[in-house]
Amino acid sequence: MRARQPYPRSRRRRAALALCGAALLVTTGCSFGEPEPDPAGEPPTFPTPSVSPTQGGVDQQVAVSVLAKGLRVPWGIAFLPDGAALVTERDTARILRVGPESGPDGLTVTPVQTLDEVDASGEGGLLGIAVSPDYERDETVFVYYSTRTDNRIARLTLGGEPTPIVTGIPRAGIHNGGGLAFGPDGHLYASTGDASREANSQDVKSLGGKILRMTPSGAPTPDNPFPKSLVWSLGHRNVQGIAWDANQRMFATEFGQNTWDEVNLIEPGANYGWPEVEGRAETGAQRERFAEPLVVWPTSESSCSGAAVVDRLLAVACLRGERLWLVEPTAAGGVLGQPRALLTGEYGRLRGATLAPDGSLWVSTSNHDQSGDPGPDDDRIIRLVFSGGGAGRS
Repeated sequence: MRARQPYPRSRRRRAALALCGAALLVTTGCSFGEPEPDPAGEPPTFPTPSVSPTQGGVDQQVAVSVLAKGLRVPWGIAFLPDGAALVTERDTARILRVGPESGPDGLTVTPVQTLDEVDASGEGGLLGIAVSPDYERDETVFVYYSTRTDNRIARLTLGGEPTPIVTGIPRAGIHNGGGLAFGPDGHLYASTGDASREANSQDVKSLGGKILRMTPSGAPTPDNPFPKSLVWSLGHRNVQGIAWDANQRMFATEFGQNTWDEVNLIEPGANYGWPEVEGRAETGAQRERFAEPLVVWPTSESSCSGAAVVDRLLAVACLRGERLWLVEPTAAGGVLGQPRALLTGEYGRLRGATLAPDGSLWVSTSNHDQSGDPGPDDDRIIRLVFSGGGAGRS
């Protein structure tokens, strides 16, 4: 398998972005609805955007501010009921608490604990994190991490020892997956990679190259598509970002090999074609066997990791492509108009994308990883507020 060639980095330019007037004016594709009330109460106090927001499209503005800096390869982001975010650092194996308190330089960043079992070599380390939907009752957090022998999922209370609930997910220097999130059905989902062994992706008995669905105890849910199996979908090369829209449709980002990266609409039991297909199917037989991607991009423009849904838009954060892609899926399973890129080259490699309780979008950088070119403030967590449509109240 060929390794990708390094992609030239764009020079850092400005901290806010000007959107082309037509770029996001595809019917009403960028008008955001009013967010639901915040169950945690009033949103935290955020730092002022670094510059005034710039006009983008008709009645649409996007303001960008840096919430935190000086992090080291932040990977997963999940919110607690009080509005604070838990952020994992891949290489240090630390869980950080970010906010809700703030100071002159942004939100307060407090280390919570370091997981000693984590082996952070290669692309492995402390990856995804998810907060229990019943956190106020059970105070439970779930993490996805690499050890020397496998990738695994564990549950813990903050400051306590992790208890593994799923072990034996294939581990390698690359393709470790790592996404972790509770779906709207209350079940826990995890995304895995093929661990550089292509055969894992088509082997239902392997946990590699899959999206997994489980109960909070790590058991397969009774209505999973394969009996007594954690496997929800298969035929993936390396999935990291997973997200759901208001209609409970699931989306996932996927790293291709050298040509195409994908965003997929995930259906239970569906096969997404790796290693036989990279990107879109080329033959009728492949189209009959494998699910077609929702969007494909050249790897130089994408290599997307995190995913989040903001109103009708799917936002995916890209590493090699150094941008945030906005995609508007249609009810029929297609895409309305053309995906639009934001932040291209502004902050370097983008890793995480998470919807905050106030409706804003949090995006993390990954410039301290092996392929990055970190600046003095890296790594950072960036906040995007889309105004004119109601996303982001503060």
